[in-house]
Amino acid sequence: MVSPNTPDSPAGNPSASGAPKSINDVVIRMAGNSQDGIQSIGAFLARLAGRSAQDVMTYMTIPSTISGGPSIFQVRMGTGDILSSGDEADFLVAFYDHSYENHIGSLRQGGILIYDSDHLTVDAGGKDFTAIGVPFTSATIEAVGGSAKEKGKNIFVLGLLCRLFDLEVAKLTALINERFGKFGEDVVRNTMLAFDAGYAWPAQNIRDIYYKLAANADHSGHPQITTDGNTAMTLGLLAAGVRYGAGYPITPWSTIMETLRVELQKYGGMFVQAEDELGAIAYALGFAYSGHLAVTGSSGPGLSLKMEALGWATMAELPLIVINVQRGGPSTGLPTNVEQSDLMQAIYGSHGDAPRIVLAPQNVEDCFHIALEAGRLAREYSTPVIILTDQALASRIEAFDEPDVDAVMVEPGPHLQNHGEEFKPYPLDALTRHAPPGSKIEGTRYPTVTGLEHDEHGHPSGNPAQHQKMTNKRRDKLRQLAKEIARPEIHGAQEGDTLLVGWGSTYGPLREATNRSCAAGQKVGHIHIRHLNPLPPELERIFSRFRQVFVVEMNDRGLYGYGQLATLLRARYANPAIRSITKTDGLAFKVSEIQAGMASLSGTRTASVSAYPET
Repeated sequence: MVSPNTPDSPAGNPSASGAPKSINDVVIRMAGNSQDGIQSIGAFLARLAGRSAQDVMTYMTIPSTISGGPSIFQVRMGTGDILSSGDEADFLVAFYDHSYENHIGSLRQGGILIYDSDHLTVDAGGKDFTAIGVPFTSATIEAVGGSAKEKGKNIFVLGLLCRLFDLEVAKLTALINERFGKFGEDVVRNTMLAFDAGYAWPAQNIRDIYYKLAANADHSGHPQITTDGNTAMTLGLLAAGVRYGAGYPITPWSTIMETLRVELQKYGGMFVQAEDELGAIAYALGFAYSGHLAVTGSSGPGLSLKMEALGWATMAELPLIVINVQRGGPSTGLPTNVEQSDLMQAIYGSHGDAPRIVLAPQNVEDCFHIALEAGRLAREYSTPVIILTDQALASRIEAFDEPDVDAVMVEPGPHLQNHGEEFKPYPLDALTRHAPPGSKIEGTRYPTVTGLEHDEHGHPSGNPAQHQKMTNKRRDKLRQLAKEIARPEIHGAQEGDTLLVGWGSTYGPLREATNRSCAAGQKVGHIHIRHLNPLPPELERIFSRFRQVFVVEMNDRGLYGYGQLATLLRARYANPAIRSITKTDGLAFKVSEIQAGMASLSGTRTASVSAYPET
């Protein structure tokens, strides 16, 4: 540790003495290569924000090639309700020429560029930003020693940012020890040498840009968790009573699989890394057949391979959680970019009429809660439940209040019950009651649970009337669920000109776009749909309150001009006010893009708002 934090200057007043200026929040974009460890800097800043009662949201892009390449990590942290990672950066940290050239456009007017003067030269004359060159590379080598080469310059930058924003050094030091302590004292010592060198960089170069984040006066005082969506989802599965699962590695689902492989053993469970996607869902279905709530998952290409077996799960009515961490498609597509183009696959992907529940979390905290809900619904309705999360949620870090795990923890199965001769596992007038092996059934035969159509006892039947009745049964239990789902809350204007409708990771930008529009005097509301199949009740009434309904989603508007959710909503409600704002550039929605879409839709049927427009 080089020095303690400096004292505050009066809020909002620049200080000639070098004392920090108070600010509410800041957007920092770090641009370099994936091997530079900029993700580590961002993760340290995000976790520090969470431990300091600050709100935080991150955003990252990484190359899909194993050899690495240009990458960014953006952190927005501060007080208040931070709903997006920020449209523009207040600070840009550039490691190379390509970092500067590709991202200087993201720096807001009047922003600050900090660049590695060992790798690039910037002539800021006549520019609308402040440029400060710092030799990240040579200063790190000087601090750590010649053998370090360029390793550690990310930590040098972390120390520099810690000084610029008057962050709590003691907490950051603790985080560094937690992260690197397992590698030995030498690693921690060299890391701290690089950190201290950045923190102590000559003040005359940067003293005019010292800032301090204002304290969060509205903080609940409740302990916070700072994590990404995949980790929150995994913790939710454990709390939901999932103890068995199987999967096959694929980006961006793999981190859920890797964590479950480690954690399930601690709870007496098991996670199998299968030989392929078909094997993975087959293992998971075996666990479900034996009476355990099981999980499998993948991304879009893997879900395509799982679909036939998923049809068997629907016919056999087995409780199973299936997670799809969506990415850009089709085929291998954009493995490390975000898209919401698997909605139709999730609902209709299998052959035949195969109804299943489809849910979508709206932020990182909701990844935990939706896993709990998926477990409850899979058990209660004895059916597959698909969770449609996406790459943006998987890798995004947010801070939220720690849930009361003891209150929500579910006792895992299997639940073996004895049954008499009247037992029917597939009753036409009630929900299915799966009887796993080991259940005692007296006076009648055991169900066979094949992929064939069956009667109420689970025995194969080709009777036409029986197939009609069982098709109705599998469909009607989702209709029953639809009656139990709460009506979506309307945020912003309760009626008026425009209703924004979203699902999945677009929640934050849509809320911020709604807030900005309302602040500008427009009557704009927003609803977010977590239950995609079946849909929640009373959407028709909500839609009728607004002159126009814009569905915002990251998929293509297709042959007929509407995104996938918009197509479903128009088919369901036949409401011509429903229109689409879509894009497929692999990047999360900016608030400004949503606002641009709203403006452009005033004169056209659809709007594609990507920064990379069609030619």
